[in-house]
Amino acid sequence: MKFGAVAARFALVVSCALAMVAPAQARFWQCAPYAREISGVEIFGNAHTWWGQASGRYQRGHTPQEGAVLSFAATSKMRLGHVAMVSKVVSEREVLLTHANWSRRGGIERDVRAIDVSPAGDWTEVKVWFGPVGGLGTSAYPTNGFIYAKHAPRATELDAPLVIVKADPPAPAKGGGGAQPALARMVVALND
Repeated sequence: MKFGAVAARFALVVSCALAMVAPAQARFWQCAPYAREISGVEIFGNAHTWWGQASGRYQRGHTPQEGAVLSFAATSKMRLGHVAMVSKVVSEREVLLTHANWSRRGGIERDVRAIDVSPAGDWTEVKVWFGPVGGLGTSAYPTNGFIYAKHAPRATELDAPLVIVKADPPAPAKGGGGAQPALARMVVALND
C-alpha cells in the first residue's frame, strides 16, 4: 500500500473520531445563557438587559451572595454587558465568579477572582481575573449590582386556579371479577 493511501485512511479515521467527540466538547457559550443555566435566574436576552428585566421578578442589591448573578453594565468595550454567577463570597469586597465568554471566546471559567474597586465599596465597579494575564486585569468594569436567584412570586403564580382531584368510589366489575379501578375526576374551582 502506498504512503498516500495510508495517510488518507488515517486522516479519515481521525476525522471520524473527532466528529464523534467534538460536538460534546465544542459547545460555545455566551455569558447570558450560561449564567441562566447555572444560577436558575430565568432571564433571557443580552446581558445588558438583565438588570432591568430583573426588576419586580427577582430581588436585586449590592451585597454579594452565593448563587447571585453579578450584572455588568454595557460599556464602549463591552456593548452587550456581561453576567456572571457568584460561586463563593470570599469577603465583603472579594468573590469568586463562574462565567462564560470572558478570558476566552466561548470558554467557561470557574471560581475566578473578582474584587470590588468602587470608592463606596458598593460593588458598582469591579476588576475580574483575566486568563491571558494570569491575574486581575487592568480594567475596572461598571456593574449594576447583584440579581439574587430566588425570585419574587409572579402574579400568575399567585393567581393560579385551585385544582382539586376527587376519586369516584370503585364500581363492581361485570361478571363478578372484583372492583374496577377508581376513576379520577378533575374539578377546577377558579379563584374569585
